[in-house]
Amino acid sequence: MKTFDDLEVRRPELARSYLELLKAQPGRPIALFAPRRVGKTFFLDQDLTPAARASGFTPVYADIWLHRTSPLSAINHALEEALDDATVPTSAVGKAAKTPVKKVGALGAALELGDEPKRRALPAEPALRLDTIVARLAAARSQPVLLMLDEAQAVAESSEGASIMASLRAVLQKRKRDVLAVFTGSSQDALAAMMAASGGPMYQFAQLLNFPVLGDDYLNLLAQHFSRVHKGKRLDLAALQAAFVHLGFKPALMKDLVKELSAEGSTDVEATLRRMASDTNNVRGWMALLAPLSPFDRHLLVLIAQKKPPIGKNTLKELARTEGKVPTVAKVRAALERLKRVGILSGAGGDYLIEDPLLVDYLFANGPDRLL
Repeated sequence: MKTFDDLEVRRPELARSYLELLKAQPGRPIALFAPRRVGKTFFLDQDLTPAARASGFTPVYADIWLHRTSPLSAINHALEEALDDATVPTSAVGKAAKTPVKKVGALGAALELGDEPKRRALPAEPALRLDTIVARLAAARSQPVLLMLDEAQAVAESSEGASIMASLRAVLQKRKRDVLAVFTGSSQDALAAMMAASGGPMYQFAQLLNFPVLGDDYLNLLAQHFSRVHKGKRLDLAALQAAFVHLGFKPALMKDLVKELSAEGSTDVEATLRRMASDTNNVRGWMALLAPLSPFDRHLLVLIAQKKPPIGKNTLKELARTEGKVPTVAKVRAALERLKRVGILSGAGGDYLIEDPLLVDYLFANGPDRLL
């Protein structure tokens, strides 16, 4: 019998639509915006990858967070692994078939085999290496490459971001018959800045698209399985929809919620959602996350959870409780950047979002008096 963890929503039509768009504009990638944990990586692996193979592409997935200080190394590593798979046989028969014969005995009775085939040396300079690997991989597979760069905004955030983006653009344009590319990012402001910065190497290069979150198909799948497990009980779809919005359309969190309902045999979605925000294990994790932060940064997080503009006049006055005086706008902006760097916060300008919606509930419920 299937469990909740076996439930998946596949989106092959969306994958095919992206591929058709890429084929219609060779040399121009697409960049997909979506917050963290809404299913981008699952889509790349389970939907776009098989669709690419079926359409005659060699899909290559590269997670830029694998080497955030050197994103081009992460990209080259993924491409080199694919090139290895294409050119270096793994079976003994395959190795023998591709191994040159050094000496043949009388009537071919004795054979002396040469060294196993190895890749030719690649350029050491990362940008040239990228160009060479793309060309060799496309040639080895006799089909174009679909390069999927996950968390691509990390390129712009690296110390060599501008140089790496220039190299990527040059290769994607030069090798447009050999490679198509999809960028995804969970930091909308960073990815947008990377793709839309006037005068930058990626300016008006990639087509920016909003990656669609899962909808009622996913919620119905969870509800139907709940009803199979608990005969005679049904979950209210409207309550599930409201909870999914509250959880930021994050499928894993939504699945956790329904699993919690199932464990209790309850159909009260709102009560279970509140209970998750006060769960002991969650609270321990949040306390460990908040402990290294200064009282000022924790206070700022609480105010953001309360939907108060972080640089608003009243917010600055409230922050004076931990400062002894009204803080400067520059101090608040520095705190916002710190919270973004540790992964608690995302956003830019006046629009900031705490990444974990259950942490928002916890901060809102406890307030500054208990957390400072």
